[in-house]
Amino acid sequence: MYLPETSPRNFKGLLNDIEKGQIKIPQFQREFVWDLKKSANLMDSIIKGYPIGTLIFWKTKERLRAIRDIGNFRLPIPDEGDYIEYVLDGQQRLTSLFASLKGVKIERDYGKIDDYAEMYINLEANEDEEIVILDKEGIDERSLIRITDLLYGGIILLSRYPHRFLQKLEDYKTRIESYNYSIILIKEAPIDVATEIFTRINVGGKQLTVFEIMVAKTFDAEQDFDLAEKYRKLIEKLTPINYETISDATVLQTVSIVLEKECTKKQILKLNKNKFINVWNDVVDSIERAVEYFRNFYRIPVSQLLPYNALIVPFAYFFYHHNDRPTGNKRKYLQDYFWRCSLSDRYSSSLESKLAQDIKRIDLILNEELPKYDWGINTSPDFIVRNGGFNAGRAYIKAILCVYAHHQPKSFNDNSIVNISNYWLKQANSKNYHHFFPKAYLIKNGIDDWDANHILNITIVDDFLNKREIGAKSPSTYMKRFIKVNEEQIEKTMMTHLIGDFEKFGIWDDDYEKFIHERAKILSEELKKRIIEQELDKRMQDDLSDFDFDLSDFE
Repeated sequence: MYLPETSPRNFKGLLNDIEKGQIKIPQFQREFVWDLKKSANLMDSIIKGYPIGTLIFWKTKERLRAIRDIGNFRLPIPDEGDYIEYVLDGQQRLTSLFASLKGVKIERDYGKIDDYAEMYINLEANEDEEIVILDKEGIDERSLIRITDLLYGGIILLSRYPHRFLQKLEDYKTRIESYNYSIILIKEAPIDVATEIFTRINVGGKQLTVFEIMVAKTFDAEQDFDLAEKYRKLIEKLTPINYETISDATVLQTVSIVLEKECTKKQILKLNKNKFINVWNDVVDSIERAVEYFRNFYRIPVSQLLPYNALIVPFAYFFYHHNDRPTGNKRKYLQDYFWRCSLSDRYSSSLESKLAQDIKRIDLILNEELPKYDWGINTSPDFIVRNGGFNAGRAYIKAILCVYAHHQPKSFNDNSIVNISNYWLKQANSKNYHHFFPKAYLIKNGIDDWDANHILNITIVDDFLNKREIGAKSPSTYMKRFIKVNEEQIEKTMMTHLIGDFEKFGIWDDDYEKFIHERAKILSEELKKRIIEQELDKRMQDDLSDFDFDLSDFE
């Protein structure tokens, strides 16, 4: 149990601790947003002796990424091994308080500078009026004093004020300096407990992510390590090769898997800071080599096509332990693993535990042993037909799109390679997705939207071809035009889309059912090449051996 304890402090004690760097604002706190008016109201409450709420600090020897300075006021870094108190609740009040009492200048994001030295006490005001003000227009200068002048101006400055204000000056100064700030300390709790407390306190705000916590935990100025900056640089490097959608969670899971072979939230938060920093560059290198392998060997040109973002984790783990590209059995077993995960719901639930299980399989592959799997894969045409309802977010559909992409689909009209973009692949009506039998044409002929929207009816084309040249025309109509302009290469072009002989595929007859049947057969053969069949796979195919295709089976 990490029982909280009260630790009230007065003006001098609180400010001294801030100035010595003993009290810090962790990076996961939001920016300071209070304006001067709200800060003036806070000081008004202090002068009147009103409660301003409890501040909650986490006292620990952990070093987190923290906001080191308040405005133009430079705050020191405590010695290693000293305790630090991180602000879990009350950051806006504490920053306002410090800025007001020290006369700090704070520059806002939009360039405006708030000068907290321009905060005044109106000595003419009564207790039931605003004592602390910002606007001094129309008020006699002799009845106004800056808060900073009251606290630090000395007897000579104060003696210049009319005699009738001297008692008030002394009284207000005493009230500020003797005000007791209510503070609760959470002592030496682990970071996950501290951040859970922070999250519960800030119920109206966004819950902290594991990444935000780890950014704070792993920050190290001496080693020049800032996880947020390191991750940003990784994404910058992956952006030109279209793998910028790899999430910060996936990167953290990779580090944890490499270090501990587990990647639960609890395990990630327990990772040793120095081990994390020391392994970072090697993990980044492994991620980059995994991406290169996806792009070059599997020919998956963009990260949006990856069936699961999480596939980065086991592949990066493989390349962390294997300096070269896999060959022979390692390559075959790794490919089998990739497609088994991609063609199933492997990572749709219980991701962390399944990754931990699969790392054992990767270890076997590294040792050139074929893993056993407790899930089967059905590569039959019938299974594809039954399970191919198009949804751009489904792993199974993405896996089939990866097969399409592997063949580097060419443009129907000039055989040029189609550009596949992450941006274009975010939705089902993407510029890259084309229904070979246009949906409008099928619906006009009595086939509903669901039946028309099948992965076997999808080809990957460029936007020009999709929108302007094809539209809602029947395949027999628009393909005649493409044969004219691309006669010498049209057959090769269409095979890059896994579409064979036009007659056999029912294209000249606009026979949608025949087209679906024939394309399913070709796709089935492609999938079989990628899987090393095991007993469970045979059983799955036997279960569908009596299944006959009919368009109604989509429904």
